[in-house]
Amino acid sequence: MADTVHLVDGSLYVCRAWFAQVPDAEDADGQPVHAVHGFARFLLDLLERARPTHLAIAFDESLNTSFRNALYPAYKANRPAAPADLMRQFAGCKAFAAALGATVLVDDQFEADDLIGSALARLRDVGFRGVIVSADKDFAQLIGSGDEQWDPPRNQRWDSAGVKSRLGVHPHQVADYLALTGDAIDNIPGVPGIGAKTAAILLHHFGTLDALLERADEVAFLRTRGAAAASMRLREHAQTARLSRSLTGIALDAPVPASADDYRRRLPDEAIDELLERLRFGPLTRARVRALREPSTQSR
Repeated sequence: MADTVHLVDGSLYVCRAWFAQVPDAEDADGQPVHAVHGFARFLLDLLERARPTHLAIAFDESLNTSFRNALYPAYKANRPAAPADLMRQFAGCKAFAAALGATVLVDDQFEADDLIGSALARLRDVGFRGVIVSADKDFAQLIGSGDEQWDPPRNQRWDSAGVKSRLGVHPHQVADYLALTGDAIDNIPGVPGIGAKTAAILLHHFGTLDALLERADEVAFLRTRGAAAASMRLREHAQTARLSRSLTGIALDAPVPASADDYRRRLPDEAIDELLERLRFGPLTRARVRALREPSTQSR
């Protein structure tokens, strides 16, 4: 059986903790750390359940400086700036993850998705399978044979067949699918009037976005509701569709460590003790961290 690397969408779970936790935890300086505490619980749960031998956690540091912003300045421009307190707590989450023994991935031009995709591409070359820890549908495009996507808090796990069941397209079609439907959260335009169901039908018939746009006239003859209107929209918005595709594809060439050893999970180091004290973690969290210091908690 192939070795497994767990690749965590850290930003998602930090934000979940930020919104879900009551801001009733403070650090030694009296600053809120509820998101750090929530993220720490998530991460400890993950380590105890999965006992990963290889682990990387990716964080976004490129919300306005991504290479996608150069392609399309309006990319994610609809998002308000993150509160200063959330950004401060992000730093605490990164420090906690590193002290627990995970490899932390950040970059100012590539997003967490790209860092995870690039790490998985490198480790596949040396025989690894990936478990992508996230609920984000964008990651579906990375799921290959033997890979899985997993959202531990919701206890949901799916493979390539699960991607087809969830989205109606195969993993290799997901970036094209997202280019057609657009994404309001990331301000990706897509093709107006093409929803999820229609996008799946079109890709079922034509295979790829490029083939679909080249044969847009043929769409009008499909036996599906709204086929004539979809054909017209594809012809009118072909350039927008191609632009959207340049935004929805996850990059596989981000600067990430190349060796499998760089992703091997380490035992918690001395920095964790200072963090536990400064961030005022309680006795239960401290006991869980102590247990992780035992070599037996690493998977074989």
